[in-house]
Amino acid sequence: MNNILVTGSEGQLGSELRTIALDFPDYNLLFTNRINLDITDHKAVKHFIESNKINAIINCAAYTAVDKAESEPALADAINHLAVANFAKLSKENNIKLIHISSDYVFDGNSQKPYIETDTPNPQSVYGQTKLDGELAIQKINPANSIIIRTAWLYSKFGNNFVKKMLRLGKTRREISVVSDQIGTPTNAADLALAILKILPRLENTSVELFHYSNEGVCSWYDFALEIFKIRAIKTVVNTVKTSEFPTLVKRPTYSVLDKAKIKTFFDLSVPFWKDSLIFTSKTIEI
Repeated sequence: MNNILVTGSEGQLGSELRTIALDFPDYNLLFTNRINLDITDHKAVKHFIESNKINAIINCAAYTAVDKAESEPALADAINHLAVANFAKLSKENNIKLIHISSDYVFDGNSQKPYIETDTPNPQSVYGQTKLDGELAIQKINPANSIIIRTAWLYSKFGNNFVKKMLRLGKTRREISVVSDQIGTPTNAADLALAILKILPRLENTSVELFHYSNEGVCSWYDFALEIFKIRAIKTVVNTVKTSEFPTLVKRPTYSVLDKAKIKTFFDLSVPFWKDSLIFTSKTIEI
């Protein structure tokens, strides 16, 4: 039996992993959250790993409040960087497989072509910098059988996300405005969760490997909203606006498309198109 520690189990990705866990009977997934395991406590994590004979770690835990991180840099760093460094050290010491989830926010969002894994990061926020620092820590410690997966625009039937927000607005508003000058690709957390569990037994790399994963295709947030409403037959009118009309504390990436060629080739993965993945999930969300 493979004993797998899953952190951040109440987040979108962790919740999707819990949903499909029964489809992988050879795995014994141990789901933890901030209450039953403080990932910033090295001794607590070490004890959990050793007492449960953990064979692999899937780190879904993250500080994801992008704007709030600007006023809580120490907490964001503790979760997104220092805790990740501890996972890397313990993975190396105990010969444990490690899958760590990172973000498109490590880039500045100024590209005009899909980001590949070797593109130079240039984070524009505390959140992005702490996610990059976590990546760099893993790469420096370099535990074998470890990978970093950057993703973007994550949504699911769990937690708070863009799809749920649009469905809520669609119930109460006749008209809304959505930015059309931020380009990326939605990622269905269920697709990413399935990919992770398929990848896990195939980790045989001697140094840390970096991958990108989102669904296939390209769209704006405006396009995304239109498709959500189309699937649910919502009549709310969607108007386009520029990012400058919705000022936020942290600048959102203008371009967040991730190139998936490496992960598809490396693990022989098939990645669904974003509209196809959206259909099932958006229909199952109740607001």
